[in-house]
Amino acid sequence: MSLGSMITKARKDAGLSIDDLSAATNIRVPLIRQMESDNFSQCGGETYARGHIRNIATKLKIDPQIFLTAFEDEQMHVDRSMQDLLVENSVMREPSEARKVSWKVLVTISISTLVIAGLAQIIVSNNSATDIPAALEETTEPSAQPTAEPTEVVEQEPTDEATISTGVGVEVVITATRAKSWLFVSDANGRVLFSGQISRGVTKTFTSGEQLNLKVGNAGGVDLSVNGSQVDQLGIDGQVVSVSYGVDS
Repeated sequence: MSLGSMITKARKDAGLSIDDLSAATNIRVPLIRQMESDNFSQCGGETYARGHIRNIATKLKIDPQIFLTAFEDEQMHVDRSMQDLLVENSVMREPSEARKVSWKVLVTISISTLVIAGLAQIIVSNNSATDIPAALEETTEPSAQPTAEPTEVVEQEPTDEATISTGVGVEVVITATRAKSWLFVSDANGRVLFSGQISRGVTKTFTSGEQLNLKVGNAGGVDLSVNGSQVDQLGIDGQVVSVSYGVDS
């Protein structure tokens, strides 16, 4: 059973219409209809969607975590791009659609480029013809300087860094011990150190000068160590938790 179907069943079991539920929760009727149809795109983002779901569950006398767990399973996708995650968490703006360039403009630019290139070639040819007699009158000795050998450039393969740092004042080590989790990490200046999924068994270390801010999508699946000390488990499976740690944590 999907989350939308679960909400519908709980509402009907409580003897409430959509209008009744809207009046009890202050959520618009069209939005409740969309949520019962498993459409959460108009909720204003995952944070607001979770708030609406928790509000509805409370009014229907249902454990909110049941609905929230279903929401996490259905709505949080592993294959979202980094750009989607940053837009969703208000770290960056959604890019606008690229402007289309008229083919007439492209043809005009191409013709102009060819004309400029032709004129430049004519000017260079005339200058070269003028300098040839003077060059023939002079006798130059061949250069005795050795030709430098080209330097070999070694390309390094990109790696998935286990340690990400913007300073050394505070250190947080997070391990997806029991289950995978979505993770968002930023420092005191709002710089994003990481945003994405960490698989089960993966450990990542983050360091910063003053403060680290974490948002964990599955608090029950991960373990944390702050400044060398193990901290208590953040929450239960499927729970979304936001925490911050400083130099004295």
